[in-house]
Amino acid sequence: MSFESPLPPYNASDPTASFLNSSCLDLLMIELVPMAWRIVREVDTASSESSTQATENTAHNGLTQTIKEEQEERDAVFYRLEMLGYRVGQGLVERFSKDRPRFTDTLDVIKFLCKDLWMLVFRKQIDNLKTNHRGVYVLTDNSFRPFSRMSTEAGGQAVVRAQPFLWFPCGIIRGALASMGINATVQAETSELPGATFQIKSVAAKP
Repeated sequence: MSFESPLPPYNASDPTASFLNSSCLDLLMIELVPMAWRIVREVDTASSESSTQATENTAHNGLTQTIKEEQEERDAVFYRLEMLGYRVGQGLVERFSKDRPRFTDTLDVIKFLCKDLWMLVFRKQIDNLKTNHRGVYVLTDNSFRPFSRMSTEAGGQAVVRAQPFLWFPCGIIRGALASMGINATVQAETSELPGATFQIKSVAAKP
């Protein structure tokens, strides 16, 4: 448990409230991505063993098949991490916004995300928020906490390896927005560690 005083938003009147050291989230984030890769590869291995007879017929397309499999594997890892984050984002909003008045404006929801929710999860606020006022919001964190302890290496490989660690936070954002009535897509990228940029595009509900 942490000896630090808890930061808002939290429900101080909740007798069942419990607090964890913020390093628990850091350790979880470190393990989530390797775990997702392991699970996807284990599933792929199990499925490939049942289709070994077809490999001889597709040997001449080996390179194309390998590239396709790598992309499918990457998509599967993204989906798994993003959905984990989605459920976490939903739970966070349900717990920490229930005592707040309902948001009536999308921009107010985004500001809540940038200030309160980001502080709760990553111990700091978003550094910059931009919008075109047509449903697109760009959130910039100049010192994204999960990247703060990552080592950098020459040739841009550090940025490439860091990208999957953005997928879980993307899910948190999308899940949080969904709980507050906003259907959106979330994409993230990093061009230089430890910075990260998240782009939110609200999606109009189908009639």
